[in-house]
Amino acid sequence: MAQSTDIEQEIKELSAQKWQWMADKDADKLAELFHDKAKFVHMGGTWGKDREVDIIRSGGIHYKKAEIHETMVEVLNDKTAILWNRITLLAVVGNNEVTNPFMVTEVYVKENGTWKLADLTFSKILQTSE
Repeated sequence: MAQSTDIEQEIKELSAQKWQWMADKDADKLAELFHDKAKFVHMGGTWGKDREVDIIRSGGIHYKKAEIHETMVEVLNDKTAILWNRITLLAVVGNNEVTNPFMVTEVYVKENGTWKLADLTFSKILQTSE
């Protein structure tokens, strides 16, 4: 089980780093992280790696700040892990700054010793009083 715990920590750190790269619009680092066949599911549609990288590079969507409230990781095996983040995302879409609560699902696969993000799905959640 120690290995599973190590993978969980590695995936949590990688996910947190991804949010920072998104905030920094570091499209080159994100392009390395994203699997070539990755899918990105947003409120406005679903697309692949190239379009997601282009959108981030151009500023079409700027993920300014992801405030992470909760993180859960499930390690399926030594090559597949799923992470869920409950976040409040401050983003600029077009020229509009918007804040939305999301449950974000991230699927990571290990290829050639490197974790790659294969799926990133944003599910908008209803605000609840906490």
